[in-house]
Amino acid sequence: MNITLSANEELIKKARNYAKRHNTSLNKLIRAHLEQITNQMDRESAAREFETLCIEHPGESTSEYRFDRTEVYNRQ
Repeated sequence: MNITLSANEELIKKARNYAKRHNTSLNKLIRAHLEQITNQMDRESAAREFETLCIEHPGESTSEYRFDRTEVYNRQ
């Protein structure tokens, strides 16, 4: 899918120079940035969902309970 973006000439010039210095194209830079921010949003959504689930379904451990890694390994 193609999109059209608009930006001032100086910004495009600087961005193309940046891309050239990093052996890539402006198109690849923009694509990578879009992938990064959408993946970040996915991680943030997952974190919010996890937090909600933790609040809605709290554990039933007593306040005296302490996690024991050895106990977990021995169960396996």
